Amino acid sequence: MAKKEKFYVVWEGHKPGIYTKWDDCKAAVKGYASAKYKSFDSFDIAKKAYNGNYDDYKGKSKSKKTLTTEQLEKIGEPNLYSIAVDAASSGNPGVMEYRGVDTQTEKQLFHQGPFKQGTNNIGEFLALVHGLAYLKKKNSDRIIYSDSKIAIGWVKQKVCRTKLKRNPKNAAMFELVDRGILWLKENTYSTKIVKWETKAWGEIPADFGRK
Repeated sequence: MAKKEKFYVVWEGHKPGIYTKWDDCKAAVKGYASAKYKSFDSFDIAKKAYNGNYDDYKGKSKSKKTLTTEQLEKIGEPNLYSIAVDAASSGNPGVMEYRGVDTQTEKQLFHQGPFKQGTNNIGEFLALVHGLAYLKKKNSDRIIYSDSKIAIGWVKQKVCRTKLKRNPKNAAMFELVDRGILWLKENTYSTKIVKWETKAWGEIPADFGRK
């Protein structure tokens, strides 16, 4: 699968329009006071937005606020020589699954679930551990992206601090959790775990698209 294309709408800037490259969009808004711009996943939506009003679209972002040009420039672009992991839970707790993909191609590298009962945080934790084990087995020097600060913290502490109680319904999932914690305690790894910058880059490539 090809990398998702982005379309950048500039309502107010040095040169308003629709851009397909972030560098062009950045040049159109950098240094322009109160620039108004936003990214979209399809040209049709971008065209409709450009012909509409910025105020009708600025609040539809999943981000709490729009980053400034300087913030976006500081963050930069994601490292495509990487894998990305994510989880999805239908309810909290609810049916849960997780997966890992190649960040550039979005090719699915591994997938587990659905589990009858789990939480998104547990899924994110399991996805990270699975990703670390996957990269170590492949002897790969790629980095790994996750959009969960909680899961990243759990992995670094080699714990899973979920409040979900164990029961027969989630036994299979907790068996994986126990194996994951044991793997972290018995293995070393050089893989760099990096927080996916959702506000700058959009949803993580491993996202299940259920939001």
